[in-house]
Amino acid sequence: MSTFSGLNTAYSGLVAARKGLDVVGQNISNANTVGYTRQRVTTSAVGSLAETGQLTSGLRVGEGVSVDGIARLGNAQLDAHVRNSAAAAGYTAVRANSLSSIETSLNEPGENGISAKLDEFWAGWQELSNGSDSATPAALLLSTAGELTTMIAQGYQAVSNEYSSVRGDLGSMVTELNTAASQVAALNVQIRTTLATGGSANELLDQRELLTTTISALTGASVVAQSDGTVNVLIGGNALVSGGTASALKLVGGTTLDDAMAGTKVTLAWADDSRTSDVVVDGGEIAGALTLLAPTGDLKRAADGYNEFAKDLAENVNTIYETGTNASGDLSDPFFTFAPGTQPALGLSVVPVKASDIIAGDLAGGGAYDGSVADAIAQLGAGQAVDEFGAAVDSPNTKWSDFVSTIAVATQSELQQANLASTTATYASSQQLANSSVDLDEENVNLLMFQTAYQGAARVLTAVDEMLDTLINRTGLVGR
Repeated sequence: MSTFSGLNTAYSGLVAARKGLDVVGQNISNANTVGYTRQRVTTSAVGSLAETGQLTSGLRVGEGVSVDGIARLGNAQLDAHVRNSAAAAGYTAVRANSLSSIETSLNEPGENGISAKLDEFWAGWQELSNGSDSATPAALLLSTAGELTTMIAQGYQAVSNEYSSVRGDLGSMVTELNTAASQVAALNVQIRTTLATGGSANELLDQRELLTTTISALTGASVVAQSDGTVNVLIGGNALVSGGTASALKLVGGTTLDDAMAGTKVTLAWADDSRTSDVVVDGGEIAGALTLLAPTGDLKRAADGYNEFAKDLAENVNTIYETGTNASGDLSDPFFTFAPGTQPALGLSVVPVKASDIIAGDLAGGGAYDGSVADAIAQLGAGQAVDEFGAAVDSPNTKWSDFVSTIAVATQSELQQANLASTTATYASSQQLANSSVDLDEENVNLLMFQTAYQGAARVLTAVDEMLDTLINRTGLVGR
């Protein structure tokens, strides 16, 4: 090795140490940047060149250090775990939030719930059955009955509003998905070009990782890395992003609860009309929303619950009420009726409009103070009513209690799953951060290490320079 080669060796050390300092500075600068993955300069020793000649010593030393690149210290398995757990957390969170809203709208248990109003309703019939000639009990009963029908309609409307809210959120999710997909495709092109020209695309990779995690949280999509540095994003086995090309999605189908009640479903489809198949979403927030909006979904079942309760209440009360007669012996009209062309829960109304219209018993055969019909209706609330065959009639209170319990159990189950999924997602994210986030203590140690290496390489460079100065300018001057 010639003395001149020592200059190159020392210089390569300077370059490597300086590049290491630059990378440490980048890490420290982005310690609080969301999605940033720490980096390290990668180096390798340069081997010695074969030497021949009379002055060859036979012992050969390497030619210094080579800066091979800047490594991004991410982990593909941890990244995939984060995406998968984000999909599960997104799916359960959307469902849990929606069901919680429905449960809250029930106002059960509490004085503002339908259960309390039902108790007032049965108590009103019991008061009326006492045979008082005062119009006050009948007027109070009419008021309570009107409030009960209003509360049933409001409960159904709360489900309808929740449906519209979820449907609107779903549209926003699809827009966010399309935007993220197009950004991933654009980043694929930049990354491929940068890597092909020998550059570092680490920051671009960080941005793409955040976007693919968002897509997975929305749809449960899988990500497949390609040899050129790009990734393909697949939804249900179909490519949403392939290289530099992104496909857009759209929503088709129902927009309101009435559509779901009529059996119209909401589906995810390709915006490109040439791809006619529906998009099967494996998980994520969009899948959770679609299950809620389906004609067999949770919101449709909640609406059916209100309709069934309204019909059961009307049928049980009317069956008994219509056995009553007025003073002329005419059978009474129904107490409850339904507006045509509307859902039962929305169209339920009270037929009598004033206190004197209410028939409490057999006024022709039992007299003006007969309250047998009112008493029989009051027994519905106590669960003691029987039909014409002597069989017990299920109380509307029981039907309502079963409905509330069903909603509560479903909500609690979904909340538990959401908590578990959230815990898993948090743990996966923590593992990813432990591997990829910037540790300032570690970076300070590296800073000192590269600073010392730089100073050492500079000292070697100075020493070699002084040696060459002696060799070139002072050789032959000894003894003169």
